Amino acid sequence: MRISGKTAIITGGGNGIGRATAILFGKEGANVVIGDTDIDSGYKTERYLRELGYNALFVKTDVSRADQIINLVQSAVRTYGALHILVNNAGISNSNVKSIDLSEEEWDQVIDINLKGVFLGIKYAVPEMIKNGGGSIINTSSLLGLKGQKYLAAYNASKAGVVLLTKNAALEYGKNNIRVNSIAPGVVDTKIIDGWKNDERKWSIISTANALGRIGTPEEIANVVLFLASDESSFITGTTISVDGGGLTY
Repeated sequence: MRISGKTAIITGGGNGIGRATAILFGKEGANVVIGDTDIDSGYKTERYLRELGYNALFVKTDVSRADQIINLVQSAVRTYGALHILVNNAGISNSNVKSIDLSEEEWDQVIDINLKGVFLGIKYAVPEMIKNGGGSIINTSSLLGLKGQKYLAAYNASKAGVVLLTKNAALEYGKNNIRVNSIAPGVVDTKIIDGWKNDERKWSIISTANALGRIGTPEEIANVVLFLASDESSFITGTTISVDGGGLTY
């Protein structure tokens, strides 16, 4: 097992990519701490992992609030004794509107969750990782953090910010044996794309707009997160891995 005995926090761990990552991490021997605002899905994932015989803990967490991130980190350390892995995965999209029609309130909400949430995760996880002699942080960016997409100004900006925040943290904490990387998923079968699926014309284009001609699964993304969390990626830091079926080159 590739991360046996290590403690991992996964934000947005109740659904989608986060849930698939939590399940895979449990299978690979980690103590899994799930942070999510969705209480029902958070506890459901915790129960599922425990039924499989894995160590799991759900902590209700709004990643845009420092006090709740602090509580998440402290809960992980208090329960399992240390923190080794952080997956900053929680995120939301924005309304499908032109930039000037996007409300200031929605802009702030998307930036707070998608970008500030990553900053806060790094801020409060790193000191605990330093105590352990190192760790691995994986941030979820997006294909749309690497290229523009009309009507998604806040989402584009937040996910692009994650890419450079990842590089910044990698440079600052490499000397502490903390690796920081990000992933850039393409279109993946999660709740965030439900709105696209309801538009038959648009979905027929979006669902095949990559070299492989299909959307990805949460499990396919989780496999890459596991690689970055494990010692198999021990000489990789400060990079963003596209997991998009060739969407960036399409």
